[in-house]
Amino acid sequence: MTAVRPAGGAVLCLVTPGPAGPSVNAPRQREEALDALVRDAVAERIDLVQIREPDLPARQLAEIVARAVQASRGTATRILVNDRVDVALAAGADGVHLGTRSLPARRVREITPPSFLVGRSIHSGEEARDLAADPAIDYLIAGTVFPSRSKPEQSHFLGPDGLAAIVRSVRIPVLAIGGISLDNIASIARAGASGFAAIRLFADAVAGSRLRDVVTAARKAFDTARAIS
Repeated sequence: MTAVRPAGGAVLCLVTPGPAGPSVNAPRQREEALDALVRDAVAERIDLVQIREPDLPARQLAEIVARAVQASRGTATRILVNDRVDVALAAGADGVHLGTRSLPARRVREITPPSFLVGRSIHSGEEARDLAADPAIDYLIAGTVFPSRSKPEQSHFLGPDGLAAIVRSVRIPVLAIGGISLDNIASIARAGASGFAAIRLFADAVAGSRLRDVVTAARKAFDTARAIS
């Protein structure tokens, strides 16, 4: 398996906005916005960029991912593709992030190179326990932790306690997702998570030309909370 962040410290994962993005009805503008988002993430040394654009056809998605890989080459940022193992391999991505309906991680591991990252989304402690002994998985993303604008209909959340229970049940890195803000990052760190994944936090920061400030503040809040917990 591959380490998510060999240097240690908080793992930050930017997830692209997908069909909820502002340029979804303008294909060219959407691609340009995604390319710019990746370049910004690379410039600020965000660890993982998960390209989550499930509505795009394979060819268009592969072209976007290939440009992201080119932009991140030789940097600390690794490019992941949500669900589409075929696209990830064709475009030379660093890994794939799987959902509950994706191919099993062990099958993915059979057809990918040793350095390929394989992540998995989970939503409960039971799921985490079922996957705890799976050697094919490098990391988990657990959610939804907090209320999120992207899922206004959801009423059940893991919260810091549920997140902590998941972290205790596995031996691989767990990233939190869902409603992540600078105000609750410390509680994620105290729960034992290795970092977090976010859509809105980073997208809003990019829109306001504040990505560097947000990344710096997030790392500081996370590392400070972990140091004193």
